[in-house]
Amino acid sequence: MKCQKCRQAIRLHGSLEDLSPAAFNLLVGSSANERPHSADQVPVPQRPTYPQDRRDVYEKASRNSSAPLFKRTVQPKHPPSLAVPHSRQNSKSIYQNPADSYVMLSQSQAVPPTQATSCGAGSSSQAECTVGNDHDQNALSQQMRTSAVLFDILSSRSDIDHPICQECSEMLTEGLAKRYANVTRERDAYVDYLRRVNAEVPTDAEREAAAKELEELKAQAAAELRELQDMEQEKAAVEAEIRALEEEKKKLDEEEQEFWREKNSFSLRLEAFQNERDGVNLQYDHDSRQLEKLQRTNVYNDTFCIGHDGYFGTINGLRLGRLPNQPVEWTEINAAWGQTLLLLATIAEKLNFTFDSYRLKPMGSSSKIEKLDPPTNSANEPKTTILELYSSGDLPLGRMFMHRKFDQAMVAFLECLRQLGEFVERTDSEVKLPYKVVKDRIGDSCIRLAFNQDEAWTRACKYTLTCVKFLLAHTSNAKRLMDRS
Repeated sequence: MKCQKCRQAIRLHGSLEDLSPAAFNLLVGSSANERPHSADQVPVPQRPTYPQDRRDVYEKASRNSSAPLFKRTVQPKHPPSLAVPHSRQNSKSIYQNPADSYVMLSQSQAVPPTQATSCGAGSSSQAECTVGNDHDQNALSQQMRTSAVLFDILSSRSDIDHPICQECSEMLTEGLAKRYANVTRERDAYVDYLRRVNAEVPTDAEREAAAKELEELKAQAAAELRELQDMEQEKAAVEAEIRALEEEKKKLDEEEQEFWREKNSFSLRLEAFQNERDGVNLQYDHDSRQLEKLQRTNVYNDTFCIGHDGYFGTINGLRLGRLPNQPVEWTEINAAWGQTLLLLATIAEKLNFTFDSYRLKPMGSSSKIEKLDPPTNSANEPKTTILELYSSGDLPLGRMFMHRKFDQAMVAFLECLRQLGEFVERTDSEVKLPYKVVKDRIGDSCIRLAFNQDEAWTRACKYTLTCVKFLLAHTSNAKRLMDRS
């Protein structure tokens, strides 16, 4: 025979040359009990196909019954210990199910006769020598068939083809030991991971604290909203005061003109009214300087201060973007996007511009953009899709699924910026955005975070702030020119 792994000729162990049925059954039974399960086959308990009462009756009868006794009446041609059926498909071997019955053998049948003498001088005749040689050949053939059956059964009940040599068995044992060590380490890793997951489950107290913090944040947001309304009222009052000062300036101009027309007629009273005139002139100069100072003052530049911090674009000191060597917290990025969205909405309001298919909802660090899809029927209202212009900052294995909504919101912001830029270009042909906006790209950079490098995304955010600052400057200049005219 040959080893089934290295294909080298091997010699069987001496214990397998004359294998008894008991030893054969012991080897087969041990291989059936030790057959390992494959990695993807997990033993699943099955429901018995017989009632429980029938099993109880069977166990009771088995305990009280005695062993059966069978006697063989026909003498076999060969010893029973080496009897093997001629066809494994058409008849059952005694090695397949030896526990079904047993046979009482006499001493002459249990021990096969030995060839004490050779076919030499001790043989009575040439015919008896020929019969002995045939018997030896049959015994050798029977041993080989028994070994082949044993190895076939062992191979069918395990993942290893038999027979194998001693060197291959040692290598196989070493490989199984390594697999066992790897499986043990993997099991320990799963146990440790399960323990850490169970330890990270939030408690009821933590949930209550989070709910309480949420209520406080809502109250804070409401307070900030009221403060914003108060500031808007104050802004309206300042604008009314500016208009009153402009009316007063016009009146002073008219008084001055009238004064110079009546100068010749009031020349005799010039000295008397000189002090009064100087006082009026001083007041006029003060008011003019104050008015000019107020006209040069830009509330939006003070409210939305856009600059840069190295490679980052900033708005009110908040960095918009992140780099591998300079990570920026997502809370700061979300706040920067909220300020940018508020500035864009303010510019559009000042220019009396309405975005097509979009509504801006500046809400600080949780700002949103509503996308209005056309209705399917004429009677229905347009379908509204909420695009969140913020990110939680959690990073799973895949970035594309994590930042999908955030990317859609940033692309929608670029679309609104493009619409407002085209509106400004239509009103003034000399005005043009510094960077061209095409779908999700501004300049040569993509605004999407998925499948994009941090440097490219940070550069796109910086270009976006530059375009918004350009629109703010144009709006301020247009308002100043309108006030002067």
